[in-house]
Amino acid sequence: MNASPGGRDDLPHVSVVVPARDCADVLGDCLSAIGAQTYRGPMDVTVALAPGGDGTRQVLAETCIEVPLRVVDNPSGTTPAGLNLAVAASQGAIVARVDAQSRVPPDYIERAVRTLASTGAANVGGVQRPVGGVGLQGAIAAAMASSFGGGPAAFRRGRRTGPADTVYLGVYDRGALESVGGFDEALERNQDYELNWRLRRQGHTVWLDSSLAVDYVPRADYAGLAGQYFSYGTWKRRMLMRHRRSLQIRQLAAPALVAGLVASAVELARGRLRGAALPLVYATACVIAAARLGGLLPGWRDRMRAAGAFVVMHICWGAGFLAGRSRSASQPDPDWPFEE
Repeated sequence: MNASPGGRDDLPHVSVVVPARDCADVLGDCLSAIGAQTYRGPMDVTVALAPGGDGTRQVLAETCIEVPLRVVDNPSGTTPAGLNLAVAASQGAIVARVDAQSRVPPDYIERAVRTLASTGAANVGGVQRPVGGVGLQGAIAAAMASSFGGGPAAFRRGRRTGPADTVYLGVYDRGALESVGGFDEALERNQDYELNWRLRRQGHTVWLDSSLAVDYVPRADYAGLAGQYFSYGTWKRRMLMRHRRSLQIRQLAAPALVAGLVASAVELARGRLRGAALPLVYATACVIAAARLGGLLPGWRDRMRAAGAFVVMHICWGAGFLAGRSRSASQPDPDWPFEE
């Protein structure tokens, strides 16, 4: 399937772990990017494969990269279970998480390992850079990249380097990762944020390197985006119920918006025109934010698609937070494998 490379023994062994399910259309590019790393130390890749029927296993069978590649089955199909299985099946002193829908730059591992050593951090990660083609997917990518759409989290903005609450993906010191028990398998979503919370609570540092920009391929339609963000909101609430002190005020914005829009609908149903105030203000804000994407989306049609993506992201995240019902960890997430 693949060949084992050389490598410098004085550099730490890095194990890349990739959770995968129904991602045949993106996994090949993801693995190719991993195989093209400039890191000269020993490195291997473990893919945790969940049950599915889109040909992902066939893609793995046909993959040829210059890095040892192994596949382990992930019967439960959930992200954290897959990550823990892949970590357990690997041996590197450093564990790098890469998701199937991401594309790491060639120097990603090299730079992250260097930053781990220089900072003493337990986890180093970078910035998520949504990329899409033309049409709706490109508009969704632009909306996710906007602070109005994706929010002000540091791993989305990438305006500073230093300690952070959380980062995109993550390159972990194995000792620190294992000391907190790995990923919480009760959380299908938000397990990376929750893990970073536990690391920080134990006195470890989570380090954001703003120069590590990783491409992420977003959903290509509103339906997929809606399911993804509803799930985000649902599992964020569950995570906050477990770790109430991790709450950030910004995380209440979308639920407050949804509650306000419901109250507005009730007012309008009673014939009170004041109920139109919040919907009008919000719709105007979406249009203005979309208009500011002119550098990414030169056409007004795509900007209005981005405005629609704002609405889907905000409403579905807030609705999931307020009313979503989280499944047990044994039930697979249809929008997996991406994490926020």
